[in-house]
Amino acid sequence: MEIGEKELSRKDRKKIILATTPDGRQIELTARSTKHKYTGKDIAFYICDYTFFIIFTLSCIFPFYYIFINTISDAKLVNSGSINFIPRGLNLQNYLALRNVTDLGNALFVSIARTILGTALMVLASAFVGYLVTKKEMWGRKFFYRFLVITMYFNAGLIPWYLNMQMLGLTNSFAAYIIPGIVAPYNIILVKTYIESIPSELEESAFMDGASFFTVFRKIIWPLSLPILATIAIFGAVGHWNSFQDSLILMTESPNLYTLQHRLYIYLNTSSNIAATMNKPDAGSNVALDFANNGLLIKYTISMVSVIPILLVYPFMQRYFEEGIMLGAVKG
Repeated sequence: MEIGEKELSRKDRKKIILATTPDGRQIELTARSTKHKYTGKDIAFYICDYTFFIIFTLSCIFPFYYIFINTISDAKLVNSGSINFIPRGLNLQNYLALRNVTDLGNALFVSIARTILGTALMVLASAFVGYLVTKKEMWGRKFFYRFLVITMYFNAGLIPWYLNMQMLGLTNSFAAYIIPGIVAPYNIILVKTYIESIPSELEESAFMDGASFFTVFRKIIWPLSLPILATIAIFGAVGHWNSFQDSLILMTESPNLYTLQHRLYIYLNTSSNIAATMNKPDAGSNVALDFANNGLLIKYTISMVSVIPILLVYPFMQRYFEEGIMLGAVKG
């Protein structure tokens, strides 16, 4: 078969590729790129689209930026509300002042321990239960799976939840942060759907070689499910790190078990009360004024410190997020 050659103008000649024919001859293949012509409606759409998402992105980023520039600005300017878009009177002593906040280090340790341990156990349980409910050999598989799904739609409420935790002996205990979050129905559903998309021939070949269900899970299912496991790990870590309601309600007699978010909540209330008392005629001392100024800065600084760990971890998990959530949500 002969390939004809056509001389192209410099405007049409975009790329030349050398190709070898079956009989050993080398020929030049010229690729002509087709350029899309944008209409006025296309241009208007893209302008509106990019404008909307740029404004939306800035509206999400600006609160963090506003808090950050206040933490590195002069205390008097921050207290007067003069810091809006750029920092003024750079001062990094605010972060060093956190050493004087009572029990902040212990609260940070509790939050980190809760996040790491709670997320690890949740991911392990979600992966194992998600794998079990895909096996027809599991006794009562449909019943337990439907029972698990029902818990997503029905909630007894706050008071029954507290009474249940009290009867289980989980009040004023670190286990209250870990045990209730181990079984996460939504994450189990994501893992189950993802596992069902894995070719069954891999498991069948392992069973033919004498592997058990646990061996298949450990050596085949677990490594292949890393994208969806990383995705649910993000959900779990953010949830544990930001949670403070369980600490507020359950840790009434154990201040040493307060999380970082709970400590931030307490300090916010304390600073608000101090600022309110300063409006009284008999509360105008310079000491109280300085403390209130520093209190406002420390509020901002603690808020920034509580956000930074998640902001640092999330980019490393982002590459798994899109793949995991798509493959875990769509079967086929």
